[in-house]
Amino acid sequence: MSKHYALVIDDERDIRELLTLTLGRMDLIVETAATVAEARQRLSERRYALCFTDMRLPDGSGQEIIALVAAQYPETPIAMITAYGNVDAAVDALKAGAFDFVSKPVDISVLRRLVQTALKLSEEKRAEQSNSGSKLIGDSAPMNDLRATIAKVARSQAPVYIAGESGTGKELVARLIHELGPRSSAPFVPVNCGAIPSELMESEFFGHKRGSFTGAQTDKDGLFHAAQGGTLFLDEVAELPMHMQVKLLRVIQEKAVRPIGARAEVGVDVRILSATHKNLARLVELGSFRQDLFYRINVIELKVPPLRDRREDIPKLAGRVLERLGKDNGIAPARLEPEALKALLSYDFPGNVRELENVLERAVALCENNSIGIGDLRLAAGERAAGAAAEGWANTPTPQPGSAHAEPRQPASFAAEPPEDEGFPSDLAAAVAETERAAIMKALEATRWNRTAAAKQLGLTLRQLRYRLEKLGIE
Repeated sequence: MSKHYALVIDDERDIRELLTLTLGRMDLIVETAATVAEARQRLSERRYALCFTDMRLPDGSGQEIIALVAAQYPETPIAMITAYGNVDAAVDALKAGAFDFVSKPVDISVLRRLVQTALKLSEEKRAEQSNSGSKLIGDSAPMNDLRATIAKVARSQAPVYIAGESGTGKELVARLIHELGPRSSAPFVPVNCGAIPSELMESEFFGHKRGSFTGAQTDKDGLFHAAQGGTLFLDEVAELPMHMQVKLLRVIQEKAVRPIGARAEVGVDVRILSATHKNLARLVELGSFRQDLFYRINVIELKVPPLRDRREDIPKLAGRVLERLGKDNGIAPARLEPEALKALLSYDFPGNVRELENVLERAVALCENNSIGIGDLRLAAGERAAGAAAEGWANTPTPQPGSAHAEPRQPASFAAEPPEDEGFPSDLAAAVAETERAAIMKALEATRWNRTAAAKQLGLTLRQLRYRLEKLGIE
C-alpha cells in the first residue's frame, strides 16, 4: 500500500518540525512550506492526503490556502492551525472549507485523531457517496442541489444546522452527512431535544457519577460519550431550555463535558448536527434562543426543500411508498389512478413527505381492488398551506439576527378555527377543535406536561402532538 503525503504550511520552524515528526510516526510522508507562494507551488506539484496551514503567513493568510484547496483540490482535507482560544478564526476557516482546526500549542492526541479522521475521509468518500445518495428520492433541481451540498459538508467537521419544515426528512439528511463523512464507522446518535424532560437533560447529555443525586445508583455515560468519535444529531434543538443552551455552547467550544458529580471535564470528539422545524433566527430575535449558540451550530446552514417546491418528485416518492407498503402487507403494490395522482400533484402537503406517506397508507387500507382513486386519498383541501404558515416558514427567506431586515411575518394564529370545507358548518368545526383541545389538555395535565408521555397516552407520535399543540394555540 502506497504511503500518504501531507503538507504542513507554517512560518514557524518549530511547528513544522513538530508536525513533521508526529505525522512521520503515523507513516505519512511530510512536506513543508513557509509561505503562501511555496504552498501554491507544492499543491500544484502533488496531490496530498492532508494539509495543515497556519492562520498567519509572511505573504498572506491561511484563509487564502483554504480557499485555494476548496476550489482546486476539493478531495484534499485541510485543517487550520490557530492560536489558543481564537474561536472566531476557527469558525471562519470552517466556513471557508477547512476540514477541522487544531489550536496551538498542538495537542498530540488531538492531532492524531484529526489525521486518522482525515485519512479515512479521503479513502471512503467516493464509496460512501455512491451508496448513500440513493436514499434521497427525487430528481428535481432542489434535490440535486441538496445532494451536492450534502457531499460538500460531509467532508468537513464543521457543525451543520439543517433547516426545514416538519416531515421534509431532516434526520435522513443528517444520517447521510454522517454516512458520507469520515465518521461513518462510528456511532450516529439522534436525540429529540423536545422529548427529554428539562430536569433530566444534563444527565442525559453529559452523564453522571454514582451518588451525584438521588437515584443515581451507578455511573452513567451521556449522549456525548455515546457518540464518541461519531455524530450527535440534535433534532428540535429550538426546544432546548436556556440553561442547557449555555452548557451546550461550552461543550462545543471546549470539546469537553463534565458529568454531574465529576470533578474534571472529559474530552469528547463528536461532530454536532442540529435541526428544527422552527425559524431559529427568528427565535434569536425574540430572545428565546442564544445568539452565540446559534452562530456556533449554524457554521453551515443546509435547507431541506418542502415537498410543494419539488412536486415533480411526488410520482417517484409515491411509487416508492406504495412498493414498501405492498411489501409490508405481503401484496402487490397498489396503483394510483390518474385522477388520484393529479390530486396529489396539486396538493400542498403541509406535512411534506411524512404526510404523503400517511395519505398513501390510509388510501391503501381504504381502496378497492388495489386501485387508489381520488376519494381514497381524503385530502384536506382547506389546510393546504397550514403547515408552512404554522411553522413560520411560508416560503420566506430566513432572516439573519441583527440584520437590517424587514420585520418577519408573524406565524399564523393557531387558535383560529379550522378552515371550513364546503357543506361543513363552522359550529361543528369549532366543536371538534374544542373536543380535541380538551382531550390534549387532559393528557398533558395527567402527565405533568410531559409531551412524550401525553403523546403516547393519546396514541399520537410526538410530532403529531406538537403539530396539534401549535394548531390549537396550546403553549
